[in-house]
Amino acid sequence: MLENVKMPEGINKDVMEHLMYPKNYGKLENPTCVGVAMDEKTGEYVIFYTLLEGDVIKDVKFATNGCQDTVVVGSMYTDMIKGETTEYANKALGLIAKKLGSDMTRQQEICAEMVLNGFVASMMNLENIQNGKDEEMHVLKMKESCEVEEEKQ
Repeated sequence: MLENVKMPEGINKDVMEHLMYPKNYGKLENPTCVGVAMDEKTGEYVIFYTLLEGDVIKDVKFATNGCQDTVVVGSMYTDMIKGETTEYANKALGLIAKKLGSDMTRQQEICAEMVLNGFVASMMNLENIQNGKDEEMHVLKMKESCEVEEEKQ
């Protein structure tokens, strides 16, 4: 949608596209597995809904009450893995950081980790269900908060 828009220097067109028009946002009806990554300090979370057909991610959605960085990463990551295998999705955890660029702030990195941990939690939910555990969703608590201390000059 932004193909004919000239971006100012330093603005990534792909990131802007996902910010303005997030993909795969919302609740997925009848998912195979659900994961939540939670930042207890701020109360922010990412819910990751995954629908599998064998080991292929047939559909995927996410929801968050987090910042725009979380929405952008969620949109980009779900777009990358939809229609792919779970093995690819696990490899894509590393690819997303490259796609975002090396100039991310620590806060942006933690927001990205929250999205990726939401996916990991959904895979843990799948494993628990396959092992006979009655679990509606699996929750992973973030080790680091996205509310980071400002660096002192």
